[in-house]
Amino acid sequence: MRIEHQIRAFEQIFKSYDGLLPLHRFLHLYFKQNKKMGSSDRRWSSRYIYSFFRLGKALMKEQQVLRLAIADFLCNTTPSLVVDTHLPNLADQIELPLKAKLALIESAFPAFKLSDVFSFHQNLSAAVEKEDFCESFFIQPDLFLRVTKGHLKSLLADLKAHEVPVKELSETTLMLPNGTKLENVFPNQKFYQVQDLSSQKTGLYFEPKAYDRWWDCCAASGGKSLLLHDLEPTVQLVVSDVRETSLNNLDDRFHEAGIKKYQKKVLDLLQNNDQDLHDYEFDGIILDAPCSGSGTWGRTPEMLYYFDEHKITMYSRLQRGIASNVVKYLKPGKPLIYITCSVFKQENEEAVRYLEENFPLKLEKMEVIKGYKDAADTMFVARLIKTEPA
Repeated sequence: MRIEHQIRAFEQIFKSYDGLLPLHRFLHLYFKQNKKMGSSDRRWSSRYIYSFFRLGKALMKEQQVLRLAIADFLCNTTPSLVVDTHLPNLADQIELPLKAKLALIESAFPAFKLSDVFSFHQNLSAAVEKEDFCESFFIQPDLFLRVTKGHLKSLLADLKAHEVPVKELSETTLMLPNGTKLENVFPNQKFYQVQDLSSQKTGLYFEPKAYDRWWDCCAASGGKSLLLHDLEPTVQLVVSDVRETSLNNLDDRFHEAGIKKYQKKVLDLLQNNDQDLHDYEFDGIILDAPCSGSGTWGRTPEMLYYFDEHKITMYSRLQRGIASNVVKYLKPGKPLIYITCSVFKQENEEAVRYLEENFPLKLEKMEVIKGYKDAADTMFVARLIKTEPA
């Protein structure tokens, strides 16, 4: 039977996956190694494995195939054989809104607790609404574009010509369905960047001035630097990362965006970098810190299943170590922008408190950017000002 074939394919993928690679990368390699799987097999296997992980640790005592059916019912609005077969009494209600479907599951399975989907509640930042946050894991986040000013109309015209559903959020932000193949729509990436909505909102905290010198110290592929440049094109940029490959990707993105003047450094910020930075003083530092990524688990739901709580402490120590080594290069009166894509208080508010208590920094403002309300990532941002010497 076809349903047995689908379940067997799902089970083989689940048994082969250990959580070490991001799920999307694992599936790419898995399908490449199992070329007998047709496009339909790949599509259903991907749907099932992503749905399964979105259930987190809820109903762990139930059989795996039943948990899969429940997860697929909650995550999708189109029929599937696994729901038809293992939840026949609910199958015709799969198009209902999520809250209604959750109520049906709670009624049919009294052991179901929404709070079990995300099992790290004691670590959450206080501003995060737990129920809304947990519900968000059953919804695939959208794809967001940050558009260069003056080019919105032309991009909208191209999307309309290709019949791509799009929502205009502002004169610089577009929202598209996740999985939209942008390469089929736009010949180049010169006038837009793929950047999550919450990531774009962190730019409200930058406030750069003309000809400032800024350091994006954990730049990765340069998303925050590109945002900073769009806000103030005259900013003198220094970008660094511990991974040279990330900076190579940054070069490509900067080239496409037309950014030519910037300095690039490969730096381990847990070490003393005075030899490279001894004569530098910055008007602003962006510390987009390495973190648990817990605010992005709507895109990587496998982490609901595989993440170990002890890693929160590891990331917290890493963030404090990096901050300790970058603050000294900031001019008095100038901002340190501390950013994570985490919902954990140890990486957010407690990190800010540590910075205030141990360095000449004063908090100006901070915020949990609640992407779970907008089908986006959830992030944290704080603006701290370096105080004048006593």
